[in-house]
Amino acid sequence: MGLVFIGTLLLSLPIVFSLGAAAITGLLVGGYPLQQLGSTLVGASQSWVLLAIPSFVFAGSIMERCGMSNALVELARAMVGWLRGGLGMSVIVVSYFFSDICGSKMAEVSALGSALVPPLKRAGYRAEDAASLISAGTAMGMLVPPAIFMIVISAVTNQSAVTLFLAGFIPAAVIGACLCVLVLVQAHIMGWPKDSRLSLRRLLHASREAAVPMVIPLVILGGFYMGAFTATEAGAIVAFYSLLAAKLYYRNVSWRDIAHIAYESGVTTASVVFLLAVATVFQYLLGVSGVPAMLGNILAPLEVQQWTFLLGVALMTMLFGMVLEGLPAAVVLIPVVFPIAVKIGVHPIHFDIVQTAAVGIGLFLPPMGVGLLMALKFAGVGVFQHMKYYWPYLIALMVGLMLIITIPELSLMLPRSAGLIK
Repeated sequence: MGLVFIGTLLLSLPIVFSLGAAAITGLLVGGYPLQQLGSTLVGASQSWVLLAIPSFVFAGSIMERCGMSNALVELARAMVGWLRGGLGMSVIVVSYFFSDICGSKMAEVSALGSALVPPLKRAGYRAEDAASLISAGTAMGMLVPPAIFMIVISAVTNQSAVTLFLAGFIPAAVIGACLCVLVLVQAHIMGWPKDSRLSLRRLLHASREAAVPMVIPLVILGGFYMGAFTATEAGAIVAFYSLLAAKLYYRNVSWRDIAHIAYESGVTTASVVFLLAVATVFQYLLGVSGVPAMLGNILAPLEVQQWTFLLGVALMTMLFGMVLEGLPAAVVLIPVVFPIAVKIGVHPIHFDIVQTAAVGIGLFLPPMGVGLLMALKFAGVGVFQHMKYYWPYLIALMVGLMLIITIPELSLMLPRSAGLIK
């Protein structure tokens, strides 16, 4: 199975087909009935939480198309632009806001790269720093709902998507604070300018312009905290609201555009569900082959302390996220190590949050992280040219990750106060 999987990847076959080819090989070589393939594919795709994916993808695409990101950028600049390095900090702030309404990391990189890289360069920031800010901010944003990865990992580990969404807000803010401290230090060292003067009028104007997109994170946070709706219902509400905002407020998206966005959302959802279903067959074969027990033996030295185990698995997840992208990392690695984490007493929600943060960092890990490559394309910078300027941002991300690992209550505080977990 491993040889087939690696061989097909080297032939540039899409990951889902590489997993499928490896799974079929495993069924044939292991003497298992091929009926297992069909029944597992159908069973794995019949999860209610997966219905939230098309809604959030549709909503995020409409919001990106109608230009909500511009209002959020202006709000972020009004909030922190008066500080030295404030324009750089605004990238982190807007990444937090925009992740909450977008759901797609690639769409977020595209929106923030096109909106913020030119003004960063004009303000005297190096292209390498502009790419680093976009990358680090978007990596942090993986923890802010409604990231599609969080929906998938909740299905993979059989946890509540609502609980996981609620758990992500504070850890994302912690990593964002680490990045803002780094920007503040670098701004004084490198002489980065202030973006603007402190202006209450500008802040009020920006807040009024951003009121339409900012309704969404408030509804998501408040609704989940009060138990008003499920993740699937939240997706439907956000999709309907984004449609109304695009047609009645912004009025710059045609019905043809909406039909095309709906089609693309369906295609994206199908690819995610197909990947999850095929990977379930792969996971079944790994289980009967004794791979979890083997990994348990390998990770046994780290099980003495929960934080060492979580850090070791997080590093593995980062590498998977860099090489295989986010969703394949979730459906291949995490189901194998999740039972080990539960066995040593790690809270399932804490585990999922740590792995979500690790995948976010992995997507922007040099030299092959797909999110990083996209950010570098907007900044016009090469991978190896960029690496020597990126390491402070990686350190800040890792410091934030270590805080999340060593202080579980950062992840569990909101779900516990909402009564979703004990």
